[in-house]
Amino acid sequence: MPLQGEYEPSPLDWVREQVAEYERSGGTRANTLRDTGLAVIIVTCRGRRSGKIRKFALMRVEHGGEYALVASKGGAPENPTWYANLMAHPDQVMIQDGPAPVDMVVREVFGEERAAWWERAVAAYPPYAEYQARTGRQIPVLVARPA
Repeated sequence: MPLQGEYEPSPLDWVREQVAEYERSGGTRANTLRDTGLAVIIVTCRGRRSGKIRKFALMRVEHGGEYALVASKGGAPENPTWYANLMAHPDQVMIQDGPAPVDMVVREVFGEERAAWWERAVAAYPPYAEYQARTGRQIPVLVARPA
């Protein structure tokens, strides 16, 4: 069931514009990270404090119908805000990878499972390895599966 509630677009122009264009085109436009040609997905979740609907693009790391959501924040010392939102509401997530969003459930992965997903993530987007080297925290990897 699609997430219901008030949508609060990102305060960042480029994020807001990419999400809008991706959704408007059914995933045929704005579906890559800027001019890299590397595919992205749109993630929809609920804000942990506001309860509002939030949307953002992440690198597309898909395997067997599941997706890795890598909380890299470019190697910053802290996790991105969306990480806490997903952990607070792991069953209130949608992923759009093409024409329509799909309801998903997320969980953080650890150990060998994390290592396998991390390898897939770095293969899809090599800068993840640089981001990990840049930060003292272990970058969280969440896996989303259809609800």
